[in-house]
Amino acid sequence: MYILGLWDGHDSGAALIADGKILFASNEERYTGRKLEVRFPRNAIKAALDYSGVSPSEVGIVAFPTTEFTKTMSRVFPFQKEAYYQFRRRKMLKPRLDWLMHYTKYSMTRIGVTPMCCPISRHIVSSELRSMGFANFQTYCIDHHSAHAATAAFTSGMKKALVITLDGLGDGLSGSVSILDNGTLERVRSIPARDSLGVFYEQVTNIIGMRELEDEGKVMAMADYSFPFGFGKNKFRDFFKVEGVSIKAKYGPVAQYDLLSRMAWSMPREQFAYMAQQLVEEIVTKFVSNAVDEYGIGAVAFAGGLMSNIKANMRIRELDGVKSWYIFPHMGDGGIALGAALHANYIYSGTSSYEFANAYLGRSYGEDDIKSALKGEKGITFEHDTSKHSHAAELIGDDNYVMWFQGRMEYGPRALGNRSILANAASDSVKEKLNLYVKQREWYQPFAPSMLCEEAARLLKDVKGHDRFMTMGYRIKDSAKEVMKSVIHVDNTARAQMVGDENENYQKLLSEVKRRSGHGVVLNTSFNLHGLPIVMSPKDAIRTLKDTGSRYLFLGDYFVENSAAKGAHR
Repeated sequence: MYILGLWDGHDSGAALIADGKILFASNEERYTGRKLEVRFPRNAIKAALDYSGVSPSEVGIVAFPTTEFTKTMSRVFPFQKEAYYQFRRRKMLKPRLDWLMHYTKYSMTRIGVTPMCCPISRHIVSSELRSMGFANFQTYCIDHHSAHAATAAFTSGMKKALVITLDGLGDGLSGSVSILDNGTLERVRSIPARDSLGVFYEQVTNIIGMRELEDEGKVMAMADYSFPFGFGKNKFRDFFKVEGVSIKAKYGPVAQYDLLSRMAWSMPREQFAYMAQQLVEEIVTKFVSNAVDEYGIGAVAFAGGLMSNIKANMRIRELDGVKSWYIFPHMGDGGIALGAALHANYIYSGTSSYEFANAYLGRSYGEDDIKSALKGEKGITFEHDTSKHSHAAELIGDDNYVMWFQGRMEYGPRALGNRSILANAASDSVKEKLNLYVKQREWYQPFAPSMLCEEAARLLKDVKGHDRFMTMGYRIKDSAKEVMKSVIHVDNTARAQMVGDENENYQKLLSEVKRRSGHGVVLNTSFNLHGLPIVMSPKDAIRTLKDTGSRYLFLGDYFVENSAAKGAHR
């Protein structure tokens, strides 16, 4: 039985599973070039079928999440979804009544699933699929937080765990607590949308002048540039409270947005961000601690957009009661296409565990694809490189950055060594080059390290296990600060990827870096231009190389050099 999961909202995408295996998963943004795409994921669906050699008529079940009133209306009137996408991403002049759009949105957050939502959504989604050749399929409407929970629970490898989801909102909820036990997943607590920490952080992001649902990581990074103070002096401290295994908001979303807007007027952005981040850390850690104590389970699996906050995640990891943890790598709404498929299969067949050694679930490109992309390109030279690992390590050691395009595309927001730009982790100058020529990011945003798994305990404090997915913050050992100075945030933490046998190609490169420098760690940032999705194809990679004026690209087994950049030392 082939089961297709799809999501047609913020960061839309598709996933295909069969026989208890995840075959393919990707997001529509990679095909359209529009970051966090909202349109129906036709390209991602087609890619999943093409990669797996499956025709639409062979798919027996199609699952999709989120049938709340507002999402259903966006399916009925897709122009509304597109208008909000342009507004949210600030692809237009600021509307004179922008405040009205925000108040309208937040006033509707309490409207969950109404009686006709699922039938209407099912009809619209089915019509889209039939136009693509699908026939004789069942549709499953999956609850939003059930989809999130499925990604965390069923890919965690845990037999018994607390499964916690926290995000903005979906289907009337902003969070949930479930118990995975002996193949059964049962929800035991729900957090209403009104009490959403995710919406709070989204509002803070917007008020600071950034793009909500996109720039929350910038808020987290900016927070560390405020003068620190205790939580007792935090002006947001009473906005939320934890009561047992519940989170309660003092204000509704509309009143909260209004108050936050007025408070922001009288303080620096850094202080505003600091108070928001401090509040989220305090509330989330207390909530998780209470849940662990309440249910007596020290293994915890997480999903939901709020779980992309690596500083809060670090605080959770350091809790005494948390014995083991797992965060699904595509924790935001971009991951719920896969979650819908996993939960539908759980309902259909009872399957509750999947091998998930890595997140390389997108398409790969063979030598013919790469040669075809290279042919006819002007301004570049290329050659087959039988020593690409040592060659790349040499260039990195000489303070160059290299573009690294290998294997299957990663699923999720993190480049994990297959669609990455790599540089010397001990060089400040190469970090400045990357920011100037490629990433064009705010100065306060840190880069992240990839390191050999066996290096982690030497470089980082309190390492437990093998963190493959860059979902967690770690404190840096004093002895490693010089070795990692281009990837350490101002508070001496980093979002680290630990590389093992799940990516032997990347592991080999890091081993070459270690052989030359003594340290198996590099700066790793996503292979993309600022504001665009991570590259998908060889053509995307070559275009980005040329558009940024960068010099070196390792494209599969080919070494590509941009002739126009030869004098630029890039």
